[in-house]
Amino acid sequence: MPLTNEQKKQYKSIGHDLKPVLIVAGNGLTEGVLGELERALADHELIKIEIRSDDSEARKATIAELCKVGRAELVQTIGKKALLYRRNPQPNKQLSNIHRNK
Repeated sequence: MPLTNEQKKQYKSIGHDLKPVLIVAGNGLTEGVLGELERALADHELIKIEIRSDDSEARKATIAELCKVGRAELVQTIGKKALLYRRNPQPNKQLSNIHRNK
């Protein structure tokens, strides 16, 4: 289900202070990166990712692939950073960035 503008606004506010939990570097989307993406989304729901590529089109393609593979919604991109959200039906309230900031 797509995020509403109100939800995006709230998640952007929360994401402003987050540090990137996943960094995609020169090797691209490896098994390790995809495994960490899955773990981070399951634990935190809202995560910040950094893509270390100088090519804007390559960054967009990487972000799109991360959203597809992680079944996540893109909340925002700024430069080399992206904010992704995937709802967890049974979130851990101590780990979830959404629940900790309510």
